[in-house]
Amino acid sequence: MAGKVMQKAEELAEKYDTPLYVTDGDRMIANYKRIFGTFSERLPTRVYYACKANANLAILHLLYREGSYADTVSIGEIFSCLKAGFPPEKIMFTGTNVRNDELIYLVNAGVLINIDSISELVRLSKISAEPKLSFRVNPEIGAGHHEKVVTGKRTSKFGVPLNQIEGAVRKAIDYGFDVVGLHCHIGSGILESGPFLKVVDRMCDLAESLESSTGVEFEFIDIGGGFGVPYKRDEVALDIENLAQEISDRFRGKILAIEPGRYIVADSTLLLTRVNTIKETPEKTFIGADAGFNTLIRPAMYGSYHRIMPVKGEGKKKRRYDIVGPLCESGDVFAEDRELPEVKEGDLLAILDVGAYGFSMSSNYNSRLKPAEVMIKNGKDYLVREREKFEDLIKNQLVPEELPK
Repeated sequence: MAGKVMQKAEELAEKYDTPLYVTDGDRMIANYKRIFGTFSERLPTRVYYACKANANLAILHLLYREGSYADTVSIGEIFSCLKAGFPPEKIMFTGTNVRNDELIYLVNAGVLINIDSISELVRLSKISAEPKLSFRVNPEIGAGHHEKVVTGKRTSKFGVPLNQIEGAVRKAIDYGFDVVGLHCHIGSGILESGPFLKVVDRMCDLAESLESSTGVEFEFIDIGGGFGVPYKRDEVALDIENLAQEISDRFRGKILAIEPGRYIVADSTLLLTRVNTIKETPEKTFIGADAGFNTLIRPAMYGSYHRIMPVKGEGKKKRRYDIVGPLCESGDVFAEDRELPEVKEGDLLAILDVGAYGFSMSSNYNSRLKPAEVMIKNGKDYLVREREKFEDLIKNQLVPEELPK
């Protein structure tokens, strides 16, 4: 993807300014088709795109047109999916610590509700028993690229505990709900097949046990997402063909549901940022860019690695730099001691593989504006999110006239 967009990078930066997220729509769709095709040719499969990775309306709309379902974790994501064209029956809500007014929204929206706790089930039953339900269970199997993204371990806040799931399903049946699915999620950014195979075995065994003990008939088993992508050059990509085959050899008698987010969008997008400052100190040489962790927080929050390259850097001698942003924070660092072709003030840098949890985790910290987003499709560039203006920072703020002195 990088080469295709890099050819237009300077033109795009001049046209739309920086920082700028640029998504290759063709690459994104190819990623979706690869993972859906690989699994669906082996067993009945639904792909629920994990919207939290990137909920831009243009991205959601393209995936809807390809036939994807949507996995949402907030009513805001449901709102966006409906606006992008998804029908309610292709949207699943997998929230945690859900408010009662949110439950009312879910009922009115007509989406599949993935129950995270017995409390949520009881409160929902007092509103309506009409929605179809799935149960998110804590499988006591956790994995992921960072401790903050491991969701399936026994101490996690997510899901109904294993020792409570049978009682929860019985309660749902007593309330009159149609229980159609069993769900779990073990973590994010997983690059080996072992954790997925463990959870498939556990979920299939659990589904059979629950069907036998409660009489419920599950339509699907959802093993969640977490399919990782290589961010470093020496990382080995997850072998989707092999994984799909191993899962199909173990999976028993239901529709398989999976929830890729990162796998579909991560490598489809890069972040263009302009170099404002080169600062030489006795210890380091800093590249000061116009993007900060308000624009891309993953390196600061998770210690994540992203490849960074000058858009025009071939043939230049190499130097080592710390690449930092403009925020008033010592943690506003994209890379330390990174070797790059020599960089000058005014140069354009590309930060790669930022389509997942890039813009979606951006903020207005330090009262900075969120960047624009552009999509390249069939060689043409489209603005898919306007750059914020200063007025956007204060549009919902008030200074009451009666505020005391």
